Amino acid sequence: MTLEAERIDQLTEDPVSNILKWVLLVVAVISFAILGWTTKLTYEAAPPFPDRFVTSSGTVLMTAADIQAGKAGFQKADLMDYGSLYGMGSYFGEDYTAAYLVRLATLTQDNIARANSGKALSDLTVEQRAGVKAAMQAELQGVDLTKQVAIIPDPLAAAITTVRGEIAQLLLHHDFAKGWTQAYSLDQQSAEQTAEFLTYSSLTTVARRPGTDASWTQNWPFEPLVGNTPTASTFRWTWISFCFTFFAFGAVIFIYQRYLNDPDKAPMDPVLARFLPLTASQRRIGKYFLVVAGILLLQILVGSIMAHYYTDRASFYGIEVDRFLPFNFLRDVHIQSPIVWIGLSWIGAALFLAPAISGGEAKGQGFLVDVLFWVTLFIVVGALVGNYLGIMGYISEDWFWFGNQGLSYIQLGRAWQIGFFAGLVIWSILVFRALWPTRATLVRATRQFWSGRIRLEHLIWASTVNIALLYVFGMIPLTGIEKSFTISDFWRWWVVHLWVEQSFEFFAAAISAYLLMAVGLVSRQLAERAVYFELILIFLGGVLGTGHHLYWVGAPDLWVPMGTMFSFIEVLPLVLLVIEAIQHRRLIKADQEFKYGLAYTYIIGAAFWNFVGAGVFGGGTLNAPLVNYYEHGTFLTLNHAHTALFGAFGLLGIGLIYFCLRYAAADRHPVGERLGRWAFWLYNWGLILWIAFNFFPIGWPQLDAVYEHGLAYARSQAFYDTTLFWQWMRFPGDVVFALGALMMAWDFIVKLHPLFPRFIARLIPGSRLLPRAVGGAG
Repeated sequence: MTLEAERIDQLTEDPVSNILKWVLLVVAVISFAILGWTTKLTYEAAPPFPDRFVTSSGTVLMTAADIQAGKAGFQKADLMDYGSLYGMGSYFGEDYTAAYLVRLATLTQDNIARANSGKALSDLTVEQRAGVKAAMQAELQGVDLTKQVAIIPDPLAAAITTVRGEIAQLLLHHDFAKGWTQAYSLDQQSAEQTAEFLTYSSLTTVARRPGTDASWTQNWPFEPLVGNTPTASTFRWTWISFCFTFFAFGAVIFIYQRYLNDPDKAPMDPVLARFLPLTASQRRIGKYFLVVAGILLLQILVGSIMAHYYTDRASFYGIEVDRFLPFNFLRDVHIQSPIVWIGLSWIGAALFLAPAISGGEAKGQGFLVDVLFWVTLFIVVGALVGNYLGIMGYISEDWFWFGNQGLSYIQLGRAWQIGFFAGLVIWSILVFRALWPTRATLVRATRQFWSGRIRLEHLIWASTVNIALLYVFGMIPLTGIEKSFTISDFWRWWVVHLWVEQSFEFFAAAISAYLLMAVGLVSRQLAERAVYFELILIFLGGVLGTGHHLYWVGAPDLWVPMGTMFSFIEVLPLVLLVIEAIQHRRLIKADQEFKYGLAYTYIIGAAFWNFVGAGVFGGGTLNAPLVNYYEHGTFLTLNHAHTALFGAFGLLGIGLIYFCLRYAAADRHPVGERLGRWAFWLYNWGLILWIAFNFFPIGWPQLDAVYEHGLAYARSQAFYDTTLFWQWMRFPGDVVFALGALMMAWDFIVKLHPLFPRFIARLIPGSRLLPRAVGGAG
């Protein structure tokens, strides 16, 4: 905190902020306490494993040990990045649970028909077929998973034996027409065990929980053939949550207008309004930004290849890349890349801005910034290489530690995960050192914190701690493989969801509010009021809102009301962000001398896409249980994922980089904005083209297909073959988006001249390529 900030802090004690900070503390404690309680209930209610599945004559079909070994095989082969389980994973292949559920039902019907009449099902009368269907549903729904020995009727037992053999053969052989590359990491035994795990998982979607008329997955997926339809709870809580949301909208707008939208007459604290000489650590941040651009381009390249797979599964323009670049590896790279480049943009920006905020630098900070960069780079490269070697079967014994864990978004081998966590901890420590570089500043900040005078600087650092700590939960259990997919997925969402909807939002809210204050657009008082209120809503929705990912994965039914009510709260801070973005844009337009226009173009764009991608396309629609019941596992989820992750957090990361580059240029170097603005609008048009010509034209018919035929058909190649034109129409959006990334990458290089003057001068000889007008439009 600057001396001016300290003077302001002594003169003003804002009663509104004092109330909000205590409300925030209470909300955070209660939210995580409830999450702890629901964690216990989730463990207790997850689908159990009978010791043995046997036929009526006592022949063993499957054992718990083999099923649990099969889950390890499922992860080792990274099947989650080809298809999906309980709708979780890739939408390229089938949903294993839905596809094998329908296959089991079809075979069981035919077995019952032949056992009862000696005829094939197709040869029976309509009345007879109806009777056979009812008998099939009774056999599937009547499997009791709570018994130590589950006795399976003979028609279903024969179907299980057949399906298990079919899956094992599929896993061990190429099928390039479907874009499937054999599971190189599995042998015959592990393939059979994996087949048993997939068969068991399908049974959990139809076998009823004792004493209820719902399956272990709340009757998901929708498959009329087996009698899976939405539960009454799914209907009821959808209606209640929509009513609650509209009331909450009114409450948020009232609070904002009453307490946060007053004329801003409090003292200003423009910490970053003047440019200080760059410190040693700030001069070493440029390489972080170059890597951000490089990894984004890699993500786009891999994404384009993946998109082509949907149109031509057998080859990439005649080249059979499937043999050495399986789809699941490409998806690994594609979905882990944004975590890396967005994370690096935030890491680099925080390390750059912290010395500017404090006005000083701790001893050895520059060296430590370099160490963190190279360690992080080593972990990222090692993890991607390990992913590939694991999938291709080159890492067999130690695949869990150094290969591919096979869980979407956290595929890193456990050793790489531990290294990544260590990197986050080091980042948090370095931000701490940079914000309070001397003993005097640290003592003052500590006294302020423990006396309740918590300031934005404390919140920025707390958000870095939050990001690091929550990543730990993706490593439960630390040294082994969790036997239950329900429990594995529960902890996976602690990283994937809580990171995005709580940790990322926490950091985004704190840093955005601070920068507005630091450039003199708003007072510290108004910035702190706004960020406290946003964080209350973020903690309310982001923590327990995790439940909307747990509706259909075998978790207890309490997650339906819990998930939908708190998920809808997630939309509320996004509404607030849009309102604030409008206000901020007005302030910027009124300030003719504003020096960070390009950076704030991206930051305001991030607020817009956060509302659209995470709010409209996510929390406001897809999280409603009845909508999600049919939509889960379709292209409409891809629409939400792309617009929310890049639109919200990607644009924010790029905006923070542009803020840092503008500060580095100061008034000593020319700064142009044309390339950066072109890149911004190309990114936006790329997203719009994806929505208009790919996600919606495929997602809506796919949703119709689920409603009319069931999820198994909607995720089959037969359905995807009807969408080939719209799969090709992904191409225009890809081109426009890639052009934006290339322009941005070049703009980064040009603007890094103050940090790497000799390197950039050699790379770009002659000043004609550099922008000419300070602060101009280029």
